[in-house]
Amino acid sequence: MMSQHRIVSSVTISGLRLGLVLTTALLSGCAWFAPDAGMGVVAGIAERELKADATAIRTPDEAEAAAIAVRRLLGRTLTADAAVRIALLNNRGLQAAYNALAIADAQRVGESLPPNPTISLTRIAGAAELEVDRSIVADVMALATLPARSELAATRFEQAQLRAAEETLRVANETRRAFYRAVAARELADFLAKSQSAAYSATQFATRLGETGAMNKLDQAREQVFYAELTAQLATARQRAGSEREGLIRAVGLWGSDLDLKLPGALPALPARPQTLAGVEADAVRRRIDLQIARLALAALARSYDLTQATRFINLLDAGYADKLTKDKETGQRMKDRGFEVTLQIPIFDFGEVRLRQAEANYMQAVNRLLALAVDVRSQARDAYRGYRSTYDIAGHYEREVLPLRKIISDETLLRYNAMLIDVFSLLVEARQRLAATIAAIDAKRDFWLATVDLKAAVAGGGVMGTKGEGSTPMTDASETGRH
Repeated sequence: MMSQHRIVSSVTISGLRLGLVLTTALLSGCAWFAPDAGMGVVAGIAERELKADATAIRTPDEAEAAAIAVRRLLGRTLTADAAVRIALLNNRGLQAAYNALAIADAQRVGESLPPNPTISLTRIAGAAELEVDRSIVADVMALATLPARSELAATRFEQAQLRAAEETLRVANETRRAFYRAVAARELADFLAKSQSAAYSATQFATRLGETGAMNKLDQAREQVFYAELTAQLATARQRAGSEREGLIRAVGLWGSDLDLKLPGALPALPARPQTLAGVEADAVRRRIDLQIARLALAALARSYDLTQATRFINLLDAGYADKLTKDKETGQRMKDRGFEVTLQIPIFDFGEVRLRQAEANYMQAVNRLLALAVDVRSQARDAYRGYRSTYDIAGHYEREVLPLRKIISDETLLRYNAMLIDVFSLLVEARQRLAATIAAIDAKRDFWLATVDLKAAVAGGGVMGTKGEGSTPMTDASETGRH
C-alpha cells in the first residue's frame, strides 16, 4: 500500500484533478470473490424452473453427501423429477460448467484490481561517479478506467452465471427426454413380448388347423410370417430399449454399481387438462436465458464502446515516480534528484478511428443478433406450444377413443367367435389391428411428454429440440404387414 500511495502522490504533479481520479479508481475498483462463486443465481433459476436444487460439488464432504442422495433416489422406482435431481448432483459435465463459473469469478476479481506498478532500477558505475536511477511507473490510463473495466467484468460475470444456469436447464431437459424415451422403449418392448407370446399360440393353433385340413397353406404362412416378423421386431425393440436406457444413464452420470436403476413399466398418464399459455411468446422473451445473455452482451459492448471513446487518442500512458542518486567516489558526496516519468504513445498513423469504427460495427452486430434471436425465440415458443397441444390431442384421442373402441371390437369379435358366428381368420385380423393401435398409442404418449419438455425449453431455455423427427417404431409397419 505504501508503493500505491507513492504512485498517486507522484502523479499529482500533473494536477490535483488527475490524482483525485486515480484515488477514486483505486478505492472503487477493487472487488473480491463471491462467497458462493456465483452459484446463487444458478440455484435460484433451477429452483424456479425445475423445482430442484443446483449445487456445485467442491469438497469431499459435499461429494459424499451427493453420493448418498443419489443412492437414495436410485433405491426407488425412478421418475422424471428424480432423474433430474440425480443429474444435477451427478452429471460431471454440469459440474465442469460450475467450475467454469468459478473461473469467471476469479477473472472478475482480477479485472477489478489496480494494475501492478513497474519498478525500474539502473546502476551505472564509472571511474569517478556511481549513478543509481530508480523509478516506479504505473499505467495511468488503466487506473483511470478501472471503474469502467470493473463494471464490464461484473457484467461478464453475470453472463457466466446465466450460462451456467442455461447449462443446468439443458442437462435437466436432456435428462427428461432420455427418461421418457427409455420408459417408452421399455413399455413397447414389454408389450411386444406379450404380443409375441399370443402370436406364438395363434401360430401353433394355425398349424394344428392345417394338420386337420381346416386351414390352407397360404393362411398358415400368413400367421407364421406375422409371428416371425413380430419376433424380429421384438428383438429390435429390446435393443432400442437398451440403447435408450444407456442414454438415460449417460444423462444422469451413472457408472459402476449404480447402473441398475429402476424404470417404471409405463409412461405417466396424460394430464387431465393441457396447459393454456396465451402469452407464451411474451413469457419466452421474458424468461429465455439465452436472450438474457444476449442483452448482457449488448450492455457490455455499450460499456466497452464508451471506454473506446475515452481512450480513442490516448491508449497508452504510463506515469510514475522517478529519482536519480549520484555518488562522487572521490569525495563521497551523494546527490539525489527527484522527478517523474511519463511514457505516451503518439497517434501519428492511427488516430483511433479504426478502433472506433470496429466498436460501432461490433455494437450494431450485437443489436441485430439480439433482434434475430428474439424473433427465433418467439417462433420457437409458438411452434413448441402448437406441438404440445397437437401431441396432447393425438395421445388423448388414442386413449379416449381409439383404444376403447378397439377393445370393444376385440371383445365382440371374441364373443362371436365363441358362438361360432365368425371364423378364426376374423379373430386373427382383429388381433393384429389392435396390436397396431396400441403401439401407435404408446408412440403418441411418448411424443406428448417429449413435446412437454420442448415447450419448457422453448420458454425458459436450455436447448430446443423438436419431436417431429421421432417417428413411429418399426413395429407399426410390421403390424400393417399383417393386415390381409
